[in-house]
Amino acid sequence: MVTLIDSTDTRPRHPEKANRPEHEMLRKPDWIRVKAPGSPIYKETQQIVRENGLVTVCEEAGCPNIGECWSKKHATMMIMGEICTRACAFCNVRTGLPTALDPNEPENVAIAVEKLGLAHVVITSVDRDDLPDGGAEHFAQVIRAIRRRTPKTTIEILTPDFLRKEGALEVVVAAKPDVFNHNLETVPSKYLKVRPGARYFHSIRLLQRVKELDPTMFTKSGIMVGLGEERNEVLQLMDDLRSADVDFLTIGQYLAPTKRHIAVNRFVTPEEFKSYATVATTKGFLLVSSSPLTRSSHHAGEDFAQLRANRMAKLAHA
Repeated sequence: MVTLIDSTDTRPRHPEKANRPEHEMLRKPDWIRVKAPGSPIYKETQQIVRENGLVTVCEEAGCPNIGECWSKKHATMMIMGEICTRACAFCNVRTGLPTALDPNEPENVAIAVEKLGLAHVVITSVDRDDLPDGGAEHFAQVIRAIRRRTPKTTIEILTPDFLRKEGALEVVVAAKPDVFNHNLETVPSKYLKVRPGARYFHSIRLLQRVKELDPTMFTKSGIMVGLGEERNEVLQLMDDLRSADVDFLTIGQYLAPTKRHIAVNRFVTPEEFKSYATVATTKGFLLVSSSPLTRSSHHAGEDFAQLRANRMAKLAHA
């Protein structure tokens, strides 16, 4: 997230969740625990983030992998401010009325990418339903700014759904990111509780449309498990994504940010994650990442290299 931190902002972080009853937080099993961050490179990354006025989704979302990623100088930047217009029940990003877009942000993002020396960068954003194009042109400007400053950097974007934003997707795809990611987050039966502002089949269609506009662009989507979904629902979701020709699927364990966010139903075992990976691979995904600590941007650079290699191998055997 590339935005200046306002320490004087006293607004509640999650006003829509303030009156929800608190739920008991389930004790995390051993396989979901991670070491506290603190390596020298982690601290160097933290310093670069602070000095450049960055706010990262790594921090905002309370990602358990921040220690590992920042120790490799991998930081996922979120654009268009730090306040989201939606109030998804799982998300730890602030909600409310966002501020105006920063016209200097695209160049600031590009400078940060250069300073961090990123070979592969992931750019995500808050939802901006208040904007006529949902922020599509801003995404495109960020992509173009990175291309100008560090042309060898590969770019992965994780976008909102651009719901009811006619022509927005076309603007983003025309800017030619290397990977277009849009997360389904959960199975359709859980949307009303987990992702009430979104529409499952709109998101499927969004990903399908990317391939129609540019068949060479890699597409990616991810879900959380442990929200009470049934196994057969996850398998159907895989089929829906494959029908949209999505290349890469990520599956990770949902972790509740606070006692007022939607509760964890259960902790899915590592064996179940391996089983999901096996099934997804047989369904034709070029790449699958399925583990308790899998997140959309985790190992993104390595995964992109593997995606390209897998596509080339598939074409060679076609």
